[in-house]
Amino acid sequence: MNICIVCGARPNFMKVAPVIRAIKAEQRHGVDINYHLLYTGADGDPTIEPSLFSNLQIESPDYCLDVTCENLNEITGLVMQRFELWLQHHPVDTVVVVDDLASTMAVAIVAKKQGLRLAHIAAGTRSFDINMPKEVNRLVIDGLSDILFTAGVSNNSIANREGAELSKVYMVGNVLMDNLRFNRDRLVRPTIFDGDAKTGLPPLEDNGYIVFTLNRKALMQDIDHLQELLLAIADRQGDVPVIAPLRSKAAEAVNQCVMANASAHIYVIDSLPYLEFSYLTAHAKGVITDSGNVAEEATFNLVPCITLNSYTEHYETVKVGSNVLVGEEPSRLAEAVSDMVAGRWKSCGLPEQWDGRTGERIVKILES
Repeated sequence: MNICIVCGARPNFMKVAPVIRAIKAEQRHGVDINYHLLYTGADGDPTIEPSLFSNLQIESPDYCLDVTCENLNEITGLVMQRFELWLQHHPVDTVVVVDDLASTMAVAIVAKKQGLRLAHIAAGTRSFDINMPKEVNRLVIDGLSDILFTAGVSNNSIANREGAELSKVYMVGNVLMDNLRFNRDRLVRPTIFDGDAKTGLPPLEDNGYIVFTLNRKALMQDIDHLQELLLAIADRQGDVPVIAPLRSKAAEAVNQCVMANASAHIYVIDSLPYLEFSYLTAHAKGVITDSGNVAEEATFNLVPCITLNSYTEHYETVKVGSNVLVGEEPSRLAEAVSDMVAGRWKSCGLPEQWDGRTGERIVKILES
């Protein structure tokens, strides 16, 4: 079997790494299975540092399609064109895609037009807001896929309700958890735990700080609203420092807000390598984020998590796990931060099959 695994952004590599490690394990046992790892972006993309691949214990992509534009329709067209050309020179029988990007949808369309088997990791996720471009991508990708790998019962229900045949849907658990299990003894304590003179950050202790992350462009661009959210955090954080490891645009937006509120104990630091970031979040008192991936990892670590959104793709993080949704409302955020700082949090556990063996299940299903 020849598989092409396609990634369109940095978080995708984290979700396919367990699948690649499982494929390599099968190869060591003599199974005839091969793969290519393809990235739709550019070789040398600054958001994808070399350490990411060494931390995940996988090789960097075999091929890059070098699509670097930002317009979603242009991305779709260019990826379709270049992926079709790539397939002409690299015969495969199965294409594996992940998540809900425009590039993911483009690859899915080309794969089915070429008559290839298409498998979708993280299928059945919905916001139920058709005005969101990613929601359109999800509907198209799931509709075209021959195999839908879902993370939980709620995702299964969505796929089935939309007409997917039961034989196509496999609840395999959340593949992100595989990395946490795999790297549990490999996490790296960041040097910022000893303090940081550049930002004035004091030395940190386990369970003595909160982690803040920001990814959504809409929140970064609305500085006034972001300021209200950060003020809500600062008003309730007490003496608990808030650590914000952020990349360029997010760092600029948060720093602009923090500078306007000198009393806030919010420290913007450079983004961290994967194993250091994982250590930081695993040992935190709590996490505040707008990222579904970060919230899912917090659930695995049983760390209290506040999500700045009104929905989650994996409702298990709320129903079973440690996650609480506050939307983008400063008052709800302030209340949740108060509970987090005081240690008043709901009891939580691990959702079904979030056991760190999802990659193995995916590969066995592909083989069968």
